[in-house]
Amino acid sequence: MKTTMQKVIFGILILIAVLALVGSSFAGGFFAGRLTTSHNNGIVSPILSGEDQPAETPASEEGKVIDFDIIQEVLNILVSDFYGELPDAKTLAYGAIHGMLLTLDDPYTSFVEPDIAAILNEDASGEFEGIGATVRMREDGYLEIVRPLPDHPAEAAGLQAGDLILSVDGESIVGLGLYQALGLIRGPADSQVTLEIGRPGKQDTFTVTITRARIALPIVEYEMLDDNIAYVRLTEFDNTASDKVKSALEELQAQNPQGLILDLRDNPGGYLSEAIKVSDIFLDEGLVAIERDSEDNEQRFYSYDGDVGEDISMVVLVNGGSASASEIVAGALQDRQRAILIGETTVGKGSVQLPHNLSDGSQFRVTIAHWFTPEEQDIHGNGLTPDIEAPYPTDTPVDQDPQRDRAIEYLLQGQ
Repeated sequence: MKTTMQKVIFGILILIAVLALVGSSFAGGFFAGRLTTSHNNGIVSPILSGEDQPAETPASEEGKVIDFDIIQEVLNILVSDFYGELPDAKTLAYGAIHGMLLTLDDPYTSFVEPDIAAILNEDASGEFEGIGATVRMREDGYLEIVRPLPDHPAEAAGLQAGDLILSVDGESIVGLGLYQALGLIRGPADSQVTLEIGRPGKQDTFTVTITRARIALPIVEYEMLDDNIAYVRLTEFDNTASDKVKSALEELQAQNPQGLILDLRDNPGGYLSEAIKVSDIFLDEGLVAIERDSEDNEQRFYSYDGDVGEDISMVVLVNGGSASASEIVAGALQDRQRAILIGETTVGKGSVQLPHNLSDGSQFRVTIAHWFTPEEQDIHGNGLTPDIEAPYPTDTPVDQDPQRDRAIEYLLQGQ
């Protein structure tokens, strides 16, 4: 049992989640990216519901994928000999599935039980009920707050970046998967949840009680900064992202900015089609990304001339919360020498998941390929290295942003 738990805790790579505490809104979003699935006219779009067709099952060397006989033997012994009450059949089946997936050494191929799958489907609407924070699951099994969302319950309760959520309503979440932790923290608007918090630099933990709220996340935030620098922050790649970025950019460019900062920090990903469209806003004709499977079959995605953001000088901000679709955009802009990256190394979530909606409301997400940048950078497990490293110390005052300041400095001085 200890070995299995260690696999659960340490086998999970960093998963980014935009929660209202809702967990990542998009598969990355959960898995940092509601990023893929069926191929239609050269565009990969996610399947959030619908009639997934079962693929033909390949046989193993022994002629079958799994030895059902030995599983049946174990079940028979459990039924006849186990001292105690067995879980119901569905719980046993879910446990067997989770155990089977632990052998794959791929945390992104995952089984999502119906209650969490329902949250994923709700998250696709862009509105959530929760506490309002950006979080990540650390490799040591602790859920860390990356950023409380401004003017939302988590911030009002005094939670800070770097805080660790240790328990929810008295139940420990240390070592749980992201989805299980999310299911405990989420809840109806106006209901309350009590969180036990560990804060770096403080020896004792403390508890806070937060009233959940209905939260509509702003997908795009934009403004004109001092020194005539335009600023656009994209928080996730939902199916409106490219339209909203283009609209914001058109409004800002009417003010003749000297340069642009595209902020992809803490963006967990989203739709691939939107990642390609957002890249296209800033790129002329050329390669944006490559999807390649284990047999070296590949699909290439391109940008085209004629968009509003192709000429403005720009910088892209990234950090350890930039994942999946964010890395596709940042990698394309970096490789095509369209923009430099400033900040910290990104997550390194460069795998493609195909979601299958199952008959009982659960969802099974299978890794089918990896992403590569135009210059063949393998995003997965590596992340993107910024051209200019710029840390964001945990004790940075709320009204300061050293990474954004460094981007402004670069745009004004060219170095």
